[in-house]
Amino acid sequence: MMSKDNIPVIEPYNPLDKRNLGANVAAAMLAAPIHSLPPEPFIGAGVYAIYYQGDFAPYRRLAELNRDAYKVPIYVGKAVPAGARKGGLGMNVDHGLALYNRLSEHFTSISKATNLNENDFACRYLVVDDIWIPLAESMLIEQYKPLWNRCIDGFGNHDPGKGRYQQQKSPWDCIHQGREWADKLKPNATPAADLLEKIEQYLDEYDN
Repeated sequence: MMSKDNIPVIEPYNPLDKRNLGANVAAAMLAAPIHSLPPEPFIGAGVYAIYYQGDFAPYRRLAELNRDAYKVPIYVGKAVPAGARKGGLGMNVDHGLALYNRLSEHFTSISKATNLNENDFACRYLVVDDIWIPLAESMLIEQYKPLWNRCIDGFGNHDPGKGRYQQQKSPWDCIHQGREWADKLKPNATPAADLLEKIEQYLDEYDN
C-alpha cells in the first residue's frame, strides 16, 4: 500500500491478529512429533495432519515429497469436543477422547479401502484450546491445500444412515472402494478415470 505521497506504508505486525494467532497454532502442530495412525489413546481435542508414504500410483508425487520427512499432508482436520457441537465451544467442555477417536475413525476408513495400506500413513496432532481449533484447521488447509481436503473430498464422511442413501458416493469412495455404507449410495456422476486424472493434474501443480 502507498501513501498519498507515493511512499510505501508498511502494515505494523499485530501478534493478536487472528491470522497470526492461527499461524502460531498451525506452526506448533507442524512441530509436533510424527505418530503412527492411530496413535496411542490420549485425552484432548484439537487439530491434526495425516501423511502418506505408500505406493498407490496416483499419489506418487505425495510419496516423493514425504520420502525423507513428513512434509506435505494428504489430509488436515480437526476434532472438537462433543459439547462444542451444541454451542459449547470455548466453554471448557470435556474434551474426552475427541481427537484420538477422530484419528481412529480415519484409520478404519483407510484400512477398509481395497487399494490403500494403513501402514503407509502417519499423523501429527496438537491438543488445542477450543476456540483456536477451527482457525488452526483453516490455516493448515490454506497453507498445504491437502489432496483429500481440496481435490478429492469425502474421506471424512460418516455413514449418512438409513433413509439417506439417495446422495451420490463421494469422490474418495469412488477411488478407494471398501467402506460398506458407501456402497449403498448412488454412483458418482464423475467417472473414476476422470477423478484419477484430476488427482494427477492437482499433484503436478503442487508447489510444496
